Amino acid sequence: MARGRFITLEGGEGAGKSTLAQGLANTLAERGVEAVVTREPGGTPNAEALRALLVEGEPGRWSPMAETLLLYAAREDHVRNLIEPALERGAWVICDRFHDSTRAYQGAAGGLSASRIAEIHAASLGDFKPDLTLIVDLDPAAGLARTRSRGEEATRFERQPSAFHAALRQGFLDIAMAEPDRCAVLDGARPAEEVRDAAMVEINARLGGLS
Repeated sequence: MARGRFITLEGGEGAGKSTLAQGLANTLAERGVEAVVTREPGGTPNAEALRALLVEGEPGRWSPMAETLLLYAAREDHVRNLIEPALERGAWVICDRFHDSTRAYQGAAGGLSASRIAEIHAASLGDFKPDLTLIVDLDPAAGLARTRSRGEEATRFERQPSAFHAALRQGFLDIAMAEPDRCAVLDGARPAEEVRDAAMVEINARLGGLS
């Protein structure tokens, strides 16, 4: 059986990644493709336990380096126990956030050097990376308004100052510009169905094999 494909969804707070992940999974299922939806930090019991440490508490609870180490502990477990087994059996994995979030949150916005993050990635996962990354771009103020409308308690990252969220957005756009063969930018201000359709255009064009 052919190895599955690994698609990651990236973007700032409230960009619509979770909605897009489910929409893509449903569309792929209609086309006969097994799609596994997961998230980071999280996806496995161990990684979900670390997620609580990362998203709860005050914004300054962890340094960018400490966050990165916790994220990669969760990521290694996630890849080893969920993502790789799914890909090996031929499933497509759709992951809400992956290593580009670390590069944007802890790197571009948090100040940790790109080279240090790359070293940690190499030590943890070698050259493992997504086949395709879809970056859902949205004005940070609009995204944060969406998160507030859900009525949920704000996470540590949502409570960061506006300058952090601006740097975060630019960080994702810089990643897309630097790696155009892997990354595509979607307009998160469009209706969810249109974002999903635009994502499927990218998937068909870049990964192929879907009718």
